[in-house]
Amino acid sequence: MYPELIRIGPLAIRSYGVMLAVSFIMGVFYVYRISRRKKYDFAELLTVAYIMIIAGVLGARLFYVLFHLNEFSGDWLDTINPFQSDQFGIAGLNLYGGVMLAVICTCIYLSLRKMPVLATFDLFAPTIGLGLIFTRIGCYLNGCCFGTPSDLPWSVQFPAGSIPDYAFPGAWIHPSQLYSSLYGLILFIFLHWRSKRKRFDGEIVALLFMVEAIFRYAIEYVRYYENAMHFHILGMFPTWNQVISIILFLLGVIIYIVQSRRLTGSSAVRRQ
Repeated sequence: MYPELIRIGPLAIRSYGVMLAVSFIMGVFYVYRISRRKKYDFAELLTVAYIMIIAGVLGARLFYVLFHLNEFSGDWLDTINPFQSDQFGIAGLNLYGGVMLAVICTCIYLSLRKMPVLATFDLFAPTIGLGLIFTRIGCYLNGCCFGTPSDLPWSVQFPAGSIPDYAFPGAWIHPSQLYSSLYGLILFIFLHWRSKRKRFDGEIVALLFMVEAIFRYAIEYVRYYENAMHFHILGMFPTWNQVISIILFLLGVIIYIVQSRRLTGSSAVRRQ
Protein backbone atom coordinates (compact mmCIF):
# COMPACT_ATOMS: atom_id res chain seq x y z
CA MET A 1 0.00 0.00 0.00
CA TYR A 2 1.44 3.34 -1.09
CA PRO A 3 -1.37 5.92 -1.39
CA GLU A 4 0.95 8.94 -1.79
CA LEU A 5 3.64 9.00 -4.45
CA ILE A 6 5.00 12.47 -3.64
CA ARG A 7 4.21 15.09 -1.04
CA ILE A 8 5.19 18.70 -1.61
CA GLY A 9 4.34 20.62 1.53
CA PRO A 10 0.60 20.23 2.12
CA LEU A 11 0.05 18.89 -1.41
CA ALA A 12 0.05 15.11 -1.84
CA ILE A 13 0.11 13.50 -5.27
CA ARG A 14 -2.00 10.36 -4.93
CA SER A 15 -1.04 7.10 -6.56
CA TYR A 16 -4.59 6.38 -7.73
CA GLY A 17 -4.91 9.75 -9.46
CA VAL A 18 -1.59 9.22 -11.22
CA MET A 19 -2.50 5.71 -12.38
CA LEU A 20 -5.88 6.96 -13.59
CA ALA A 21 -4.10 9.63 -15.64
CA VAL A 22 -1.68 7.02 -17.01
CA SER A 23 -4.62 4.85 -18.09
CA PHE A 24 -6.15 7.78 -20.00
CA ILE A 25 -2.84 8.58 -21.71
CA MET A 26 -2.24 4.96 -22.69
CA GLY A 27 -5.78 4.64 -24.03
CA VAL A 28 -5.43 7.76 -26.20
CA PHE A 29 -2.02 6.56 -27.42
CA TYR A 30 -3.52 3.20 -28.39
CA VAL A 31 -6.31 4.91 -30.36
CA TYR A 32 -3.70 7.12 -32.05
CA ARG A 33 -1.70 4.09 -33.19
CA ILE A 34 -4.82 2.32 -34.47
CA SER A 35 -6.01 5.45 -36.29
CA ARG A 36 -2.70 5.73 -38.13
CA ARG A 37 -2.72 2.08 -39.12
CA LYS A 38 -6.32 2.10 -40.33
CA LYS A 39 -6.28 5.64 -41.77
CA TYR A 40 -8.94 7.00 -39.40
CA ASP A 41 -9.33 10.69 -38.54
CA PHE A 42 -7.49 10.86 -35.21
CA ALA A 43 -8.83 14.36 -34.41
CA GLU A 44 -12.38 13.03 -34.53
CA LEU A 45 -11.46 10.01 -32.42
CA LEU A 46 -9.67 12.24 -29.92
CA THR A 47 -12.91 14.17 -29.41
CA VAL A 48 -14.67 10.87 -28.78
CA ALA A 49 -11.95 9.96 -26.28
CA TYR A 50 -12.44 13.26 -24.43
CA ILE A 51 -16.18 12.62 -24.20
CA MET A 52 -15.58 9.11 -22.87
CA ILE A 53 -13.08 10.30 -20.28
CA ILE A 54 -15.10 13.25 -18.99
CA ALA A 55 -18.42 11.37 -18.98
CA GLY A 56 -16.68 8.34 -17.47
CA VAL A 57 -15.33 10.29 -14.50
CA LEU A 58 -18.64 12.11 -13.95
CA GLY A 59 -20.65 8.89 -14.18
CA ALA A 60 -18.27 7.05 -11.88
CA ARG A 61 -18.57 9.81 -9.31
CA LEU A 62 -22.37 9.99 -9.61
CA PHE A 63 -22.78 6.24 -9.17
CA TYR A 64 -20.51 6.27 -6.10
CA VAL A 65 -22.42 9.15 -4.51
CA LEU A 66 -25.80 7.45 -5.04
CA PHE A 67 -24.67 4.47 -2.98
CA HIS A 68 -22.83 6.48 -0.32
CA LEU A 69 -25.19 9.37 0.44
CA ASN A 70 -24.58 8.94 4.17
CA GLU A 71 -20.96 10.03 3.67
CA PHE A 72 -22.07 13.46 2.46
CA SER A 73 -24.76 14.24 5.02
CA GLY A 74 -24.31 17.83 6.16
CA ASP A 75 -21.69 18.59 3.48
CA TRP A 76 -23.44 18.06 0.15
CA LEU A 77 -20.96 20.15 -1.82
CA ASP A 78 -18.52 17.27 -1.44
CA THR A 79 -20.72 15.16 -3.71
CA ILE A 80 -19.39 17.12 -6.68
CA ASN A 81 -15.85 17.31 -5.36
CA PRO A 82 -13.91 14.06 -5.81
CA PHE A 83 -10.70 15.89 -4.92
CA GLN A 84 -9.66 15.72 -1.31
CA SER A 85 -8.82 19.10 0.16
CA ASP A 86 -5.06 18.66 0.48
CA GLN A 87 -4.42 16.00 -2.14
CA PHE A 88 -4.00 15.72 -5.88
CA GLY A 89 -6.04 12.73 -7.00
CA ILE A 90 -9.57 11.44 -7.36
CA ALA A 91 -11.42 9.34 -4.79
CA GLY A 92 -14.86 7.79 -4.65
CA LEU A 93 -15.50 6.41 -8.14
CA ASN A 94 -17.47 3.44 -9.43
CA LEU A 95 -16.41 1.76 -12.68
CA TYR A 96 -19.80 0.75 -14.01
CA GLY A 97 -21.34 4.14 -13.36
CA GLY A 98 -18.58 5.66 -15.47
CA VAL A 99 -18.99 3.12 -18.26
CA MET A 100 -22.75 3.64 -18.48
CA LEU A 101 -22.61 7.43 -18.74
CA ALA A 102 -19.65 7.26 -21.14
CA VAL A 103 -21.54 4.88 -23.44
CA ILE A 104 -24.69 7.05 -23.40
CA CYS A 105 -22.87 10.31 -24.10
CA THR A 106 -20.68 8.75 -26.77
CA CYS A 107 -23.68 7.22 -28.55
CA ILE A 108 -25.36 10.64 -28.63
CA TYR A 109 -22.24 12.30 -30.04
CA LEU A 110 -21.65 9.60 -32.67
CA SER A 111 -25.27 9.78 -33.77
CA LEU A 112 -25.10 13.56 -34.14
CA ARG A 113 -21.87 13.28 -36.12
CA LYS A 114 -23.29 10.38 -38.17
CA MET A 115 -20.31 8.20 -37.23
CA PRO A 116 -20.65 4.40 -37.08
CA VAL A 117 -21.49 3.61 -33.45
CA LEU A 118 -20.53 -0.06 -33.18
CA ALA A 119 -17.41 0.28 -35.35
CA THR A 120 -16.20 3.16 -33.16
CA PHE A 121 -16.85 1.25 -29.96
CA ASP A 122 -14.96 -1.71 -31.42
CA LEU A 123 -11.93 0.52 -31.85
CA PHE A 124 -12.06 1.78 -28.27
CA ALA A 125 -12.97 -1.56 -26.62
CA PRO A 126 -9.38 -2.75 -25.95
CA THR A 127 -8.66 0.48 -24.05
CA ILE A 128 -10.93 -0.78 -21.25
CA GLY A 129 -8.40 -3.53 -20.62
CA LEU A 130 -5.58 -0.98 -20.62
CA GLY A 131 -7.47 1.15 -18.13
CA LEU A 132 -8.00 -1.77 -15.76
CA ILE A 133 -4.31 -2.65 -15.78
CA PHE A 134 -3.28 0.71 -14.39
CA THR A 135 -6.29 1.85 -12.36
CA ARG A 136 -6.47 -1.40 -10.39
CA ILE A 137 -2.79 -1.08 -9.52
CA GLY A 138 -3.73 2.38 -8.32
CA CYS A 139 -6.49 0.83 -6.21
CA TYR A 140 -3.98 -1.57 -4.67
CA LEU A 141 -1.57 1.25 -3.84
CA ASN A 142 -4.44 3.31 -2.45
CA GLY A 143 -5.90 0.48 -0.36
CA CYS A 144 -9.38 0.61 -1.90
CA CYS A 145 -11.43 -2.03 -3.76
CA PHE A 146 -9.88 -4.68 -1.52
CA GLY A 147 -10.81 -8.32 -1.13
CA THR A 148 -12.30 -10.55 1.55
CA PRO A 149 -10.32 -12.71 4.02
CA SER A 150 -8.34 -15.54 2.46
CA ASP A 151 -5.82 -18.18 3.46
CA LEU A 152 -4.34 -18.57 -0.03
CA PRO A 153 -0.54 -18.30 -0.35
CA TRP A 154 -0.75 -15.02 -2.26
CA SER A 155 -3.06 -13.30 0.22
CA VAL A 156 -1.93 -9.86 1.41
CA GLN A 157 -2.14 -7.96 4.66
CA PHE A 158 -2.63 -4.20 4.62
CA PRO A 159 -1.02 -1.99 7.30
CA ALA A 160 -2.77 -1.07 10.52
CA GLY A 161 -4.98 1.97 10.17
CA SER A 162 -5.72 1.38 6.50
CA ILE A 163 -9.27 0.94 5.17
CA PRO A 164 -8.82 -2.83 4.60
CA ASP A 165 -7.50 -3.22 8.14
CA TYR A 166 -10.51 -1.31 9.46
CA ALA A 167 -12.84 -3.77 7.71
CA PHE A 168 -10.80 -6.88 8.55
CA PRO A 169 -8.40 -6.09 11.42
CA GLY A 170 -5.13 -7.99 11.05
CA ALA A 171 -6.56 -10.34 8.41
CA TRP A 172 -4.95 -11.64 5.24
CA ILE A 173 -7.18 -10.88 2.28
CA HIS A 174 -7.55 -11.50 -1.44
CA PRO A 175 -5.55 -8.98 -3.55
CA SER A 176 -8.67 -8.43 -5.64
CA GLN A 177 -7.17 -5.30 -7.18
CA LEU A 178 -4.27 -7.31 -8.62
CA TYR A 179 -6.65 -9.98 -9.89
CA SER A 180 -8.46 -7.24 -11.80
CA SER A 181 -5.21 -5.73 -13.08
CA LEU A 182 -4.05 -9.09 -14.42
CA TYR A 183 -7.46 -9.64 -15.96
CA GLY A 184 -7.18 -6.22 -17.63
CA LEU A 185 -3.91 -7.29 -19.28
CA ILE A 186 -5.47 -10.52 -20.56
CA LEU A 187 -8.57 -8.65 -21.74
CA PHE A 188 -6.50 -6.09 -23.64
CA ILE A 189 -4.39 -8.75 -25.37
CA PHE A 190 -7.48 -10.76 -26.33
CA LEU A 191 -9.51 -7.82 -27.66
CA HIS A 192 -6.54 -6.36 -29.55
CA TRP A 193 -5.87 -9.75 -31.13
CA ARG A 194 -9.52 -10.26 -32.00
CA SER A 195 -9.91 -6.76 -33.45
CA LYS A 196 -7.47 -7.71 -36.21
CA ARG A 197 -9.75 -10.61 -37.15
CA LYS A 198 -13.22 -9.22 -36.52
CA ARG A 199 -15.93 -10.31 -38.92
CA PHE A 200 -18.55 -7.63 -38.29
CA ASP A 201 -19.01 -4.28 -36.58
CA GLY A 202 -19.91 -4.70 -32.94
CA GLU A 203 -18.07 -7.99 -32.49
CA ILE A 204 -15.31 -6.57 -30.28
CA VAL A 205 -17.58 -4.52 -28.03
CA ALA A 206 -19.96 -7.49 -27.72
CA LEU A 207 -17.07 -9.71 -26.63
CA LEU A 208 -15.96 -7.00 -24.19
CA PHE A 209 -19.41 -6.86 -22.61
CA MET A 210 -19.66 -10.64 -22.24
CA VAL A 211 -16.13 -11.25 -20.94
CA GLU A 212 -16.23 -8.27 -18.58
CA ALA A 213 -19.62 -9.36 -17.23
CA ILE A 214 -18.38 -12.86 -16.47
CA PHE A 215 -15.23 -11.65 -14.75
CA ARG A 216 -16.96 -8.91 -12.78
CA TYR A 217 -19.68 -11.26 -11.59
CA ALA A 218 -17.01 -13.71 -10.38
CA ILE A 219 -14.67 -11.19 -8.74
CA GLU A 220 -17.51 -9.88 -6.58
CA TYR A 221 -17.34 -13.09 -4.49
CA VAL A 222 -13.85 -12.23 -3.25
CA ARG A 223 -14.22 -8.45 -3.07
CA TYR A 224 -15.47 -6.56 -0.04
CA TYR A 225 -18.56 -4.35 -0.24
CA GLU A 226 -20.55 -2.52 2.37
CA ASN A 227 -24.21 -3.47 2.73
CA ALA A 228 -25.37 -0.52 0.59
CA MET A 229 -23.97 -2.21 -2.50
CA HIS A 230 -26.00 -5.41 -2.07
CA PHE A 231 -29.24 -6.06 -3.91
CA HIS A 232 -31.88 -8.16 -2.15
CA ILE A 233 -33.92 -10.26 -4.57
CA LEU A 234 -35.44 -13.76 -4.44
CA GLY A 235 -33.63 -14.47 -1.19
CA MET A 236 -30.24 -13.91 -2.83
CA PHE A 237 -27.77 -11.14 -2.10
CA PRO A 238 -25.73 -10.34 -5.20
CA THR A 239 -24.14 -6.91 -5.39
CA TRP A 240 -25.45 -4.18 -7.64
CA ASN A 241 -22.40 -4.75 -9.84
CA GLN A 242 -23.46 -8.37 -10.33
CA VAL A 243 -26.94 -7.24 -11.38
CA ILE A 244 -25.35 -4.86 -13.88
CA SER A 245 -23.05 -7.66 -15.03
CA ILE A 246 -26.04 -9.82 -15.94
CA ILE A 247 -27.55 -6.96 -17.97
CA LEU A 248 -24.18 -6.28 -19.61
CA PHE A 249 -23.76 -9.93 -20.59
CA LEU A 250 -27.22 -10.07 -22.15
CA LEU A 251 -26.54 -6.87 -24.07
CA GLY A 252 -23.32 -8.36 -25.42
CA VAL A 253 -25.13 -11.51 -26.52
CA ILE A 254 -27.84 -9.48 -28.28
CA ILE A 255 -25.29 -7.34 -30.14
CA TYR A 256 -23.31 -10.41 -31.17
CA ILE A 257 -26.34 -12.36 -32.43
CA VAL A 258 -27.94 -9.44 -34.28
CA GLN A 259 -24.74 -8.34 -35.99
CA SER A 260 -23.63 -11.85 -36.91
CA ARG A 261 -27.04 -12.54 -38.45
CA ARG A 262 -26.77 -9.36 -40.48
CA LEU A 263 -23.40 -10.57 -41.73
CA THR A 264 -24.89 -13.95 -42.65
CA GLY A 265 -27.82 -12.28 -44.40
CA SER A 266 -25.62 -9.92 -46.41
CA SER A 267 -23.36 -12.83 -47.42
CA ALA A 268 -26.39 -14.77 -48.67
CA VAL A 269 -27.56 -11.77 -50.70
CA ARG A 270 -24.15 -11.42 -52.36
CA ARG A 271 -24.12 -15.12 -53.32
CA GLN A 272 -27.46 -14.67 -55.06
